[in-house]
Amino acid sequence: MRYRRLGHSGLEVSTIGLGTMMFGRWGNPDPVECARMVDMALDGGVTLIDTADIYDFGTSEEFLGEALAGRRDRVVLATKVGNAMSDDPLERGLSRRWIIASCEASLRRLRTDHIDLYQMHRPDPDTPFEETLAAFDELVTAGKVRQIGTSTFSPEQITSVVDLCLSRAWLAPTSEQPPYSILARGIENQVLPTCRENEIGVLVWAPLNGGWLTGKYQSGQVEPGSRAVREPEHFDHRNEEIAATKRSMVDQLIALGTDSGLTLVHLALGFVLRDRVVSSALIGPRTPAQLTELLAAGHLDLPADVLSRIDEIVEPGRNVNPSDAG
Repeated sequence: MRYRRLGHSGLEVSTIGLGTMMFGRWGNPDPVECARMVDMALDGGVTLIDTADIYDFGTSEEFLGEALAGRRDRVVLATKVGNAMSDDPLERGLSRRWIIASCEASLRRLRTDHIDLYQMHRPDPDTPFEETLAAFDELVTAGKVRQIGTSTFSPEQITSVVDLCLSRAWLAPTSEQPPYSILARGIENQVLPTCRENEIGVLVWAPLNGGWLTGKYQSGQVEPGSRAVREPEHFDHRNEEIAATKRSMVDQLIALGTDSGLTLVHLALGFVLRDRVVSSALIGPRTPAQLTELLAAGHLDLPADVLSRIDEIVEPGRNVNPSDAG
């Protein structure tokens, strides 16, 4: 395992982070198996674990809090706030009221007295940034939050947040969490340069593009139990043109990997980590077997000729499916 600085903070994180969206009914409802994955990740050198209050509406945080009992200080623990937790309009967004209440609830579920990285899960167009960031600063001052971050913000929003924090002498975001993969390269155009300019570390979600970069969708059949079956609205398999384009590209990537002695997962993780502004790639296994494969792939430095060939297969800055922008 390798480690990198998280933006302008003093935190170091593993270049492979454990994402826990699959902990709970959205993926794996067995707390014992989920705890086993935490064990495996820690044994493999993972120090960054990322969750969110919305993941199975708190269950992921509960599973994670139980699994980390007695070893909380071994990890950089990250969670998020903002997405709707119910149909109640008061249980969503980035108002001061909801941020403070959500933080307290996350702390209880995670069985901890502080969150290492508290992230705005999505921009909230109904709340001024000033109110949101003042609430985050309140939590930082109280010692309940150590660092703050954004997730899937536009470059203009990132810049606005940073500028406001600097003008108020508030702690500025140290991370941005966008989708990024060989098949979803849109953040290369503006988000990555903006993060680099502002010393913001990037935590990549969906580096395997929802499973496409494991090769499991090459047959054109969606296997039972996959996320594409459980959450079809989040996947592009219903658009045959996009699916066919991805299958063609993945075929070329598999051939490239074979010629280079690399697996498809090696290519996927090595690609997103080639830029030092990316602090960590978040993997989201559903089962211990999946995690074993991903940890074995690890973080490899891809040769220049391999990176050039990837650029020929998927041009820089392109999201093959525009919906993959998150």
